[in-house]
Amino acid sequence: MVPYERLKAWQACHHLALAVYAATDRWPRQELFGLTSQARRAAHSAAANIAEGSAKRGSREFRRYLNISLGSLSELSYTLLLARDRTLLSADQWTGLNRLRENAGGLVWLLYRSLQS
Repeated sequence: MVPYERLKAWQACHHLALAVYAATDRWPRQELFGLTSQARRAAHSAAANIAEGSAKRGSREFRRYLNISLGSLSELSYTLLLARDRTLLSADQWTGLNRLRENAGGLVWLLYRSLQS
């Protein structure tokens, strides 16, 4: 078992989660239980599932958690798009967050594929 903190995929997801939390700090209070919560939960889930999956026995089990992480990143993609279209994010903010999300997704996918038997 590799400590999850050493995995580049986890590092990218953690960095993304920090960026999402920072961006959502400035969103209106009325979005606290809507888009703010949804964006934060999806970003957190992507990193948390890598951490949890890395502690499981066997690569098949770990891949299942990586698959969940990929789903969370996809969910975050739409949440950020909706936030941009609702003008909660500027085009530049969305571009930066989306770039981080794409990078994290690519690394999670590479890790997923590396564990195929």
